[in-house]
Amino acid sequence: MEISLQEQYAPDSICFGCGPANPEGLHVRSRRDGDEVVAEWIPSPHHQAFDGVLNGGIIGTLLDCHSNWTAATELMRQRGADRPPTTVTAEFAVRLLRPTPTQGPLHLRARAVDATDDRVVVEAALEAGGAICATGRATFVAVRPGHPAYERW
Repeated sequence: MEISLQEQYAPDSICFGCGPANPEGLHVRSRRDGDEVVAEWIPSPHHQAFDGVLNGGIIGTLLDCHSNWTAATELMRQRGADRPPTTVTAEFAVRLLRPTPTQGPLHLRARAVDATDDRVVVEAALEAGGAICATGRATFVAVRPGHPAYERW
């Protein structure tokens, strides 16, 4: 299995959504695929809002964490760096388009749509069974020294 961005750059991260070191977390495993970042994630019964349907907060967490890694690796690419800067969510919106089933894998896709030297706007989608169930648009900012998240990856 290919190593994820999270495992490569933040193996000790305890983030609930994507931290490899959080035993209770969702363990999103993002990877670059051309100009997109993709991931597959399989829900468990305790992620349900009701029988067979994924909780909306879990959907938001999946989109947020996956998009954050999209932003961080976009800044890494732009800077020609060997590590992504630590980025945090500045603004985030989710559209829940249809119920997201909990049977089978979910697919996440995200891409940077605008970027400056320290800020990236990302658009993302969550798919199940070939149908888009939710979308997200978010702005992420690279943090500076003094911020609690600085160099936490």
